[in-house]
Amino acid sequence: MFSYIIALLAFIFFLANPLSQLFLSIGGRGGEGGGGGPPSPPQIRRTPRPPINLDLLALEETTTTNDNTTTPRQCTKDSYSVHVFSREPLVLYIENFLSFEEQRHLLDISAPLFAPSTITHNGGSSSQHNPTIRDSEVAVVPRTAAVRCVEDRARALQGWRDDVWIERLRTQRYRPGGHYAHHFDWSSSRGGWGRVSSFMAWVDASSGCSSGQEEKEGGDEERLEGGGTEFPLLARRGDQRWCAFVECDDSEEEGEEKGKTGVVFKPVAGNAVYWENFRADSTGRGYDETWHAGLPVVKGVKVGLNIWSWGRID
Repeated sequence: MFSYIIALLAFIFFLANPLSQLFLSIGGRGGEGGGGGPPSPPQIRRTPRPPINLDLLALEETTTTNDNTTTPRQCTKDSYSVHVFSREPLVLYIENFLSFEEQRHLLDISAPLFAPSTITHNGGSSSQHNPTIRDSEVAVVPRTAAVRCVEDRARALQGWRDDVWIERLRTQRYRPGGHYAHHFDWSSSRGGWGRVSSFMAWVDASSGCSSGQEEKEGGDEERLEGGGTEFPLLARRGDQRWCAFVECDDSEEEGEEKGKTGVVFKPVAGNAVYWENFRADSTGRGYDETWHAGLPVVKGVKVGLNIWSWGRID
């Protein structure tokens, strides 16, 4: 009798186990669809918004009139053109992001403020000057009316995102040999907050001499050599029309670039590149493709403008 009981228990066990696995697969393992796919990546642990450092962020302001009403800032109407280079990560190439007058203004207000650039460690808690990694000069520019208009433009292009703030704008000057080794603009996604996006705008990409409007009109000035912004993990585009903005191999035919990785954006004064740093899947994972470098300047002087946005990671 005891042996029959043992056999019955074994039969029930082996029958129940496949049935339980069947119900588990139907019941939604691997997401809402219940398709039995791989488990979703862990979601980021969100914390309340950290305290805002007013010295580092460029908070949005409006103009107050005599009757205590507020009006938008009076800025020149935007005239830039946007080209989508990549959809994931989102990378945009922007023509005429900075006007010629804004470029000259940024150069003028930066000149007396340039100081050797540093690299930060431990989430920004410490910094050091290391020209083998970063050889340039940086200036945190004053928030003049023209600078605030550039800030407004950067906010608008991003769709006036909730819980996202523009950091204080910084210009970077690279002389011959100047460079910035490969790096990410973001260091962490702690608590669901971080540097969500980046602009690299070019303020000056010439021989380094300031000769006024005649530079803009052409003349015989020497052009900048080197100094491109390289994304070694970003997929290339095959259409040759991109060669106006990125370095191309002249030996390759139309379409041969597609599928390969490694993109170098040419420094063109007034133009800019914009990219998103984090995946929009609530995991807090950054895009590996945003690893980038400022390649060494061979000849001339390059001045770039960093516009970083800090805030809530989607």
